[in-house]
Formats: sequence, C-alpha cells, structure tokens
Amino acid sequence: MTNRLLVPVSDSGTLRQTVAHAVETAVEAEPVDESAATIHFVVALSRAQPVDADEPPGELLDRVAVWAAEDRGDADLSIETALIGSAEYLFSPDDYADVLAEYAADAGLDHAIFDPGYNPFGTAPLLPPLERELERRAIVAETAPVQRDRRFPSLVERGTVFQALALGAVAFGFYLLLAGSVAPFELVTGAITASVVATALWGVSLTAPVRPGRDVVRVARLLVYVPYLLAQIAVANLQIAYVVLHPDLPIDPEMVEFDAAVWSPLAATTLANSITLTPGTLTVDVSRRTFTVHTLTTTARDDLFDGGLERAVRFVFYGRSAARGAGPAEREEVQE
Repeated sequence: MTNRLLVPVSDSGTLRQTVAHAVETAVEAEPVDESAATIHFVVALSRAQPVDADEPPGELLDRVAVWAAEDRGDADLSIETALIGSAEYLFSPDDYADVLAEYAADAGLDHAIFDPGYNPFGTAPLLPPLERELERRAIVAETAPVQRDRRFPSLVERGTVFQALALGAVAFGFYLLLAGSVAPFELVTGAITASVVATALWGVSLTAPVRPGRDVVRVARLLVYVPYLLAQIAVANLQIAYVVLHPDLPIDPEMVEFDAAVWSPLAATTLANSITLTPGTLTVDVSRRTFTVHTLTTTARDDLFDGGLERAVRFVFYGRSAARGAGPAEREEVQE
C-alpha cells in the first residue's frame, strides 16, 4: 500500500472509522519515493445534487480534516481536502470514476480507500461499481475494513478489555472521591463496586473504542482547559456584576443560534455546559451542531460569537490545529 491516498468521503455512520483507518494506513505504509505521506480527502458533488443545508460539503471536509489531524498525532502526514465535480452532472459510477481519476492523476495518486457507507448521491448503491470503474482506470481501490452501520443499532455494543478497565477506573476514582478517604475499607469496597459497574455496563456506557494514548492526551488538554474556563467565568461574573450595579441596568436579552464546529456528542455537551456555566449565557437547546443560547448582554453575545470557548473545546478534543479555526461570527454561522 502506498503512503499517498485518495479518500472520497460522504456523510455516513462509518466515516469516522474510515478516516482513522486511512491515517493509520498512510502513516504505516512504506514510502514509494521521497515524498511525504499524504491523504487527499475529496467530496465529489454533482451539479445535479442538492447541497445539504445542515452541513455543506466544505464543513464535512473541515470535520474530516480535524479528525485526520487528531489521528495523525506527531506523524509526518500531509492532509489535503478538495471539492470536485461540482460543475458537472454526475449520474453513474462511470461519471464519478472520471472525476476521481482526473483528480488522482493531477495529484499523483494511484490508491483509493472508500468508506463502506460511501454514497454521495444518496440513491442506489454506488460503491461496488465505482471501485470496478476505478480499477479500470489503473487506480487501486479498496473498502476500509470498518464495522458497517446497523439499520437499527442496538443499545449494547460488544465491549473490549480496555473499555472495561477504563470504566472500572473511572467508577473506582468516583467512589473514592465520594468517600473522601483512601482507607483500606474504602479501597476494597470501591474495587468491588467498580468491578460490578464495569462488568454490568461496559457495553452500554462506552460504545466507542478506548484509545489510551489519545484519551490521556485529551485529559491533559482538559486540565489546561479548566483554568481557562474558570478565568472566563470570573471575567463574565465581573461583567454581569457591573451590569447589575449600573443605574441604567444596561441589559439586552436576546435568543440567538449559531453552528459550532464540534462533531461529537461529548464535545458538544462540553461546549454547551461551558456556555451555561459562563454568566450571561445559557444554552437552551442543541440540535446536531446548532446551539440555541439565551444571552443577557451585547458583550456576552460578542464573546460567544467570537468563539473563544468553542476553540478551547476544539483544542481539548481535536488538538492545537483545530483550536486555530475561525469562530462562528467569522464563519458567518450566526443567526440572531
């Protein structure tokens, strides 16, 4: 397998796993020349295809790039994204193969990895005939070996040893925190309780794979994030105190919406709670990436739209490169 890959993407339940597989493949592959490992994530969008209003193609590519950067870590891997085919009418596997092969030739790529849920047009299954068409154009195509979506996903997933250990460790630590003691009795009863919790709930509480290295890094970033959040809360408290004590009570309450650049339930929950903890703002509803927030003052709105909290949360879950992204106002994803 070459270390220069083409990965066509469309929104699916297995896209995240496919990105991780592609990054692992590119990093571990033997280089065919002196060029650095590179992955080109592309969205093939037909001129006849309606654009998803909830997540335009550019945002899907941004999300994939953040995932890939997170999985890359410190490895020497270049990540490229592109939107192709938007000026053409793409109907058949042959049409899609033409635009993908043209892009691959321009970028010097001859290997493609497909998400098993790849279906850019959302109608008839496209993947098997598309792979055959690319093979005819001298491009090696393979489907990522990831678990396919179930039509009706079950509540309980098959757990792993790492998941059980992680859940047990969290339960044990929480038990000792509540007990407020590390006496032998508390250690023994805590270990027993944690074992019961891990055995009973490891397939329910932790349905995603546990990656110790990544999770340790996230915890370290979270420790950096907490002081930042406390500082934001302190500043907001002073601002609200000024408003309350001002003779004219200069408040301007307003309900606003914005789309946040976070793509996992845990990241969205962290951002929503952080907004609520900051005086002057209250998260009312979260639907996918759309946040509905009640703001008390103009200053609170401006700070929210600037995206400081959002970038800090992205830092925790996706790394430093994601923290440098634009805020909601700069992305023009604000509705007042």
